[in-house]
Parts: sequence; C-alpha cells; structure tokens
Amino acid sequence: MDALKAILYYSIFKYPITRLEIFEYSNYSDLKDLDLHLSNLLEQGIVYEINGFYSDKNDINLINRRISGNKMAQQMMPKACKVSRLISNFPFVQCVCLSGGLSKGYYDEDSDMDFFIITKKNRLWIARTLLVLYKKIFLFNSKKHFCVNYFISSNNLKIEEQNIFTATEITSLIPIYGEQAYESFIKENQWAFNYYPNKKNNLFSVNHIKKTILSKYVELLLNPSIILYLERFLKKITFKIWQIKFKHLKKTEFDLAMKSTEDVSKHHPQNFQKKVINTLNEKFSLMEGKFNLQLKKEYA
Repeated sequence: MDALKAILYYSIFKYPITRLEIFEYSNYSDLKDLDLHLSNLLEQGIVYEINGFYSDKNDINLINRRISGNKMAQQMMPKACKVSRLISNFPFVQCVCLSGGLSKGYYDEDSDMDFFIITKKNRLWIARTLLVLYKKIFLFNSKKHFCVNYFISSNNLKIEEQNIFTATEITSLIPIYGEQAYESFIKENQWAFNYYPNKKNNLFSVNHIKKTILSKYVELLLNPSIILYLERFLKKITFKIWQIKFKHLKKTEFDLAMKSTEDVSKHHPQNFQKKVINTLNEKFSLMEGKFNLQLKKEYA
C-alpha cells in the first residue's frame, strides 16, 4: 500500500502527485509493481487520476492549484538562491538548504521561504541569534522570504525523530550552499533514504560557501572562552523566552516542537510534524473503514 500512503501523505497538503513522485516516495523495486498497485487503487475507486496526477479526491481544482504553485516555485527559486547566499555568508554557517513547500516545488501567496541550516560545532546559538537579529532589524521580523526555524550543529548531524514526516523533509531538502556539511548530514541520516530507497539526494547542485571578509574576521577574532559563554547564554535566554511565549504547549509537545539543545534549535510552535502525522493516521482510519484496508499507523 506504499502508493496509497504516498498519495494520502501529500493529500494533506492538497497536493496531487505524479506516478514518478509516488515511486520516489515509496519502496517499490520497479515501476511495474507500482503501476499494478495504482491500477488496483483506481479500479476500486480508492484514488483518482487526472492528467497524470493522483489524488484521493476527484477534483480538477487541486490539479490547477498544484500547477500554479509549481510555476510560482520556479519563479521564486532565484530569490531563494539569493537569500541562501546571504545566509551562507553569516558567521559559523556551514550549509544552507531549502525546506518546506518550496523544496517540493510548490509556492503560493501564503507560503514562507523555509531554510534548514547547519552550523559549526559549538556555534549554533550565536549563528542563529545573528540571523534572527538580522531578520528582526532589517526585515522587520518578516519571515516570508527568511524563515530560519531549524538549525543543527555539525557536531551532531543525525536527526533524532525518525518517521515519515522527517524522512520526507530530509530527502526533499534542496542544498544550495555547503556541499561538505550537506554530504556529512546525508551520511548521518541514511535511514531516511532507506525509508525512501528510490529518492536521490541533490548533492550535485550544492555551491561552495565563500565567506565575506567581515564574516571571516568575526569567526577568527571571537575569543573561544567568550564564544562558549555566549553559546550557553543565548541558548538559555532563548529557551526561557520560548517557555513563556509558548506556555500553552504541553511539555511533550514543547520538547518536540521547540527543541533546544547544544546541537539543535527548532522553532515550530504549530508542531507541524505531529499535526501532519495525526492527520495522516486519520486518513488511514477512514480508508480502512471505507475500503476494508490495513494501513500501518505512523508515529511522531
């Protein structure tokens, strides 16, 4: 039922997917097996196919929405690359990747430009603070084209949560700058590509980071003892602010959505990962009841 799972997963985002995309986000050994399963799903009325796109709804508007979003994503890519270059020039940044909807080829008027950032060891909170200050001061806190909400350190590149959501996000990342850090990240998270063995990484497209003179001086001149103090202080103050600001979240939700360690900083107050997986399991239950299927539940 991998074909159905892929279709249902992307249906959460109202995003019909193609035959090749279904193959990428599944573990079929070849396209013949996939085609057989798709034919069975179509015959039973479980899914629908319109103009080469597969969905759980027979709605041409979803196809038109996707095509429009794909076109807008192509138009936004030069802007995304330009912003990525800016981010890569900040001190202690080692890799910049596009994530979220844009990394999957979709963008609309309500979309944000999301970035996944890898920093040097023991420099995450300094790098994050500099980027957030830039956003608040020079971009008036707008996240439309500068959403820096997920940082990890090169000291610990393995993503702890291993599920369908994180596997999809990792394998769909578009690395723009920092080929060495991205390659190390992929090696540490090979489990995601074991989850989706037909998905290929995008290493061939990564640019080398060339730091500005100012950025190089900042990295060289900061005293190591001062850096360690700043790291601890910035992590502590940010965490306290988040505890106050998002006190409505349960502890388990807060720990997942606002993860704050020496090597990870997540700012996902909407807890999107949990919402997506819960919605997916609800879709599984509906399909099981309606078509007498068995679909293995997913967990955050």
